[in-house]
Formats: sequence, C-alpha cells, structure tokens
Amino acid sequence: MQKKRIVIVGMGFGGVHAAQALAGKGHDILLVDRNNYHLFQPLLYQVATAGLEQESIAYSVRAMARSWPDVRFHLTEVTGIDFSRKEIQVTSGLLPYDYLIIGAGSATNFFGLTAVEQHAFDLKELEDAEVLRNHILSAFERAVIEPDPARKRALMTFVVVGGGPTGVEFAGALIELVNFVLAKDYPELGIHTARVVLVEATDRLLAAMPQELGMYTLQKLRSMSVEVLLNAQVVDVDAEKVSLHDGAVIPAHTLVWSAGVKAAPLAARLEVPRAAGGRIIVEPDLTLADHPDVFVIGDIAWLQQDGKALPMIAQVAMQMGVYAAKAILAKEQGSVLPPFRYHDKGSMATIGRNAAVANVFGLQLRGYPAWLAWLLLHLYYLIGFRNRIVVLLNWVWYYWFHERQVRLITRRKPMKQD
Repeated sequence: MQKKRIVIVGMGFGGVHAAQALAGKGHDILLVDRNNYHLFQPLLYQVATAGLEQESIAYSVRAMARSWPDVRFHLTEVTGIDFSRKEIQVTSGLLPYDYLIIGAGSATNFFGLTAVEQHAFDLKELEDAEVLRNHILSAFERAVIEPDPARKRALMTFVVVGGGPTGVEFAGALIELVNFVLAKDYPELGIHTARVVLVEATDRLLAAMPQELGMYTLQKLRSMSVEVLLNAQVVDVDAEKVSLHDGAVIPAHTLVWSAGVKAAPLAARLEVPRAAGGRIIVEPDLTLADHPDVFVIGDIAWLQQDGKALPMIAQVAMQMGVYAAKAILAKEQGSVLPPFRYHDKGSMATIGRNAAVANVFGLQLRGYPAWLAWLLLHLYYLIGFRNRIVVLLNWVWYYWFHERQVRLITRRKPMKQD
C-alpha cells in the first residue's frame, strides 16, 4: 500500500476523532489548526461564569499527537483550497494533500443584526469566555461605585439570547454565580436587584428535546429567579439597553448571544455548493461532489438524514470524523463503505446544581439523575487526565461550598466598551 498524505483541517471533535482513527495506519497525517489546542466547547460557559480555569478545558494538539504514530501538527490558518491542484493555501504557504478532511467548525450567527454583532458577547473561542468573565466581574466592580440606582441595576442585568442548551446552561450558571458567590463578595450591592433574563424567540426552551423536559427546564430556571421571556426577539441593542420586537426595552450592559451558529468563515472562501447557514453540501459519503478525495465533517458540513439536516453538535462531528477516516482507509484497500448514517445517542443540558435534563437511549431524565449523567459524560469526553481531575475537583468544591475560585479580572484582551 502506497503511503498517502492525509491533511485534517480543524482540531475540533471531528478532527480529533479522525486523527485517532487514522494514526498508525501507514499514512502521513498532517493536522492543521490556527490554535495549538483542542477546545472542549461545551464547558466554555463555565469559564465565563468563573467556575473553571480556561486551561482546564483545552488540551495541546502536540501532546495528543505524541502517542499517534505518523501524525504531525502545523500551526497555521487555512485561507483557501485549490481542489484541482490538491493544495491547501495557508498563511505560511502551500500544503499538498492526497486526501483532505475539512472540519473547520462553526461561528456565531448574528442573523445580520449589526448592532448585536457589535455589542454582544458570544462563546466560541477560549478568549471569548475569558473576556466575558472579565466583563461580568467588572460590571459588579463598577456597580459598587455607581451613584445612579438605575445605572447600577443595568450594570447588574444580564440578557442571554437563545433557549438552546448553551443559553440555558449559561443562564443557570450565571444566576448561581450571582446568588451564591457574588452576593457574598459584594454585600454592599444588594444582589437581589441583579437580573438574569433569558430571551427565546419560540414558545419553548430546548426545542430539540421532548416538551416535558423543556417545561421542567422553564420551571426550574424561573424557580432560580431567572426571568424567561418566550416568543420574544431581540431587534436592537446598544451599550446600555436591549430592545425587543414588541417595543419592550431592558436596561442592561451585557448581552450574551447564543441564538444560532453558522459555518466557519472558511466555507464562504471555497467554491463549493452551500446550504442554510453557509454549510457545505456533502455527498452521502461525506465527500464533496466531483472531489472524492475531500471529506467535510462536523458543523461545517450539511447533510440530510430522514428529511432533516443533521444538527451542528459534537456528537455528529465525532461520528463523521471516524467515518471519514474509515472511508479513506477503505478506499486505499479498494473497498467502499456504505453511506454515512448518524446514530443519535441523545442529548442533555444542565440547569444548575443537582438539576439537568437528559433524553438518552429512549429515557427522559430530569433533576439529580440527569445532572449526574451530564457530569460523568462531560468528564469522559474531556481530553487529558489532568484536565479531568482539575474539572472534577472544581465541581466538587463548588458542590460542597458554593464557591467559585476563578473570580479573576485578567483583561488579556480589550473589553467591549459601554
């Protein structure tokens, strides 16, 4: 068998699983990413709410590659791809390939709302979580010295847009940070005036889950003092207020946007057919039409199954990564795999301490059992033994003492200005 050069663009969940499946199979594997680490995005919100150190949810790609035979890593950013010449254009030059796996991920979708894009915070990169944590803690520091009661209250009002798992988990974690931790740090503020407002455009939360679990989530959040606004849409925002479609105005200095995602910018730079959200349309075997040597996986790929596009979640990306690797190995052995088929193992979301919802293997769990399942699953998929220990210790510490240790204002990156 002739040794081929396989390039994997993007070290998210799909890229990591593809690399693992290809390592040691007799081919030259090159990993390409603009960051030198794999980021565990599902826990970004815990960094933003001072629950975890940012280093505990990231893991060096080179550290992973040490145990993967024939695997190398190149730190650079992909700017384009010439499919006819089988070359990848990167900031440092050109990279040839025999097979290519594109797993560049996704970006936040602001749906053309320029003001929202300018003023809102999102959670896609490690720096985003740190900047948001800095902003939240700084807002309380500013509230301490703010003489105007209305402005003081606006500084302590946080609007979260999007009732999916990210919005629900962030809102729950933030209200617990305010009620159990910052209330002790800032006794002079009267933290009971702080507000966390979750805004959802449809009539329910967690639309991908059964309605009963969405109702439990709504009731639980409201019992934690999160204000949940259903059938509400954000139409405008500036540094001091958020405007809704019905004319309502929420005085707030913080807007966190988790209302949607789209394909990573790389997709728009490629001459390929695209679908909703700019996602690249792929064949049933995850290849590009007319380019059987190019596979597209994860959030950036658009594939229908049973009449619906596959969701942009980690579970899909991991299964696609493994399939793409196996498909390449099969091609080299002269065989062909059957079309890709996604197997849904379920979904879950945590709401707060001892509270979560899960729809797994036909079972609907809520409360403590779902919360425990959520913890164990996230620890299992977190890469790195040290990271698992650090995250587990942080969770245990918070569970027993209601204390979050990472209440640091670092300002490594300029903050959004009010």
